[in-house]
Amino acid sequence: MKPPPRRVLVIITRRIGDVLLATPVLRSLRHAWPDATIDALVFSNTIEVLAANPDVNHIRAIPERPGILQHIIFIAKLFRRYDLALSLVAGDRPTLYAYCAGRKRVGLLLPTQKERWKQRFLQQWAPYDLAEKHTVLTHLSLLVPLGITAIPEVTASWNSADEHTVAPLLATLKRERFIVLHLYPKFNYKMWSDAGWLDLARWISAQGLRIVLTGSSDAAEITYVTRLAQQMNAPLNLAGQLTLGQSACVIAQATAYVGPDTALTHMAAALGVPTVAFFGPTDPLKWGPWPKGTGAGSTPWRRFGDQVAGNVSIVQGNVSCVPCNKEGCERHVASFSDCLLALPVTRVINALRQVARIPDSA
Repeated sequence: MKPPPRRVLVIITRRIGDVLLATPVLRSLRHAWPDATIDALVFSNTIEVLAANPDVNHIRAIPERPGILQHIIFIAKLFRRYDLALSLVAGDRPTLYAYCAGRKRVGLLLPTQKERWKQRFLQQWAPYDLAEKHTVLTHLSLLVPLGITAIPEVTASWNSADEHTVAPLLATLKRERFIVLHLYPKFNYKMWSDAGWLDLARWISAQGLRIVLTGSSDAAEITYVTRLAQQMNAPLNLAGQLTLGQSACVIAQATAYVGPDTALTHMAAALGVPTVAFFGPTDPLKWGPWPKGTGAGSTPWRRFGDQVAGNVSIVQGNVSCVPCNKEGCERHVASFSDCLLALPVTRVINALRQVARIPDSA
């Protein structure tokens, strides 16, 4: 764009992990237009992802289900405030936000006949690839019409206050090496088995490494993590005590990280920490954690099988229907996935030893 825009709005109204995987767009925009004001529009429950992001000037937040009056007031305050609005979500609401907010509007859209009506609200658009392109690369494709060089760098960030909070907690480990275990995803269909976690914890302790447990402030998550922590060898249980930024600060100091397909797993991968990620129903080609230093040429993951890319190892459920792209075997988020529950600890240990280069009895 000539002249470069002075005010830019990036619309990412989806879940925490989606917002994190959109940070390469923010980094690319900041590099291309260092003097621009770059704002992000996200759902209220995902603000933490960008709270310390150095590429964002301001965060605009809207509830997932706002009231009608609240929504009208919010849109009115957006109207034509930006030189450029980019929608990274191929939905009705984000496209509407882009149309209202930007003098120039660019967005991702599903390339189907049913979705063609949205094109009239955008001056340029790029197809949202549902299957064959990683989410990071799909987001970055939106920069092509703008002539901006893509910087495929996922950003997990924190501030000095986060460091001051984390330091005394980790001091209790007395500089011993530790592995972060994130036991609990938001949805049951991404969960591993209790027995698997406990066997893995015993193996880690046998190698002379400490265990740090992370988790959100959700009551069910704290209960689950606390119950398993009581059966482990003196882990440092930080579940419910940390923000996302503070969790990133902890993970950055770890020897390795193990977790399901969740936001912290993507953060660990972005930080360059040796990472083992469990994948069952979800397609790793589309949603695999983006390893640090990965280029923008092609997706780093295949659709099937255990695999390693950079600092990340994916361990995939080993049944014929994987990845099914369904929410659990009963097709709802509260159901479990047999492919993950049956995942043997030996495969996880082998992946951890490989990616983190941990010999027996380290």
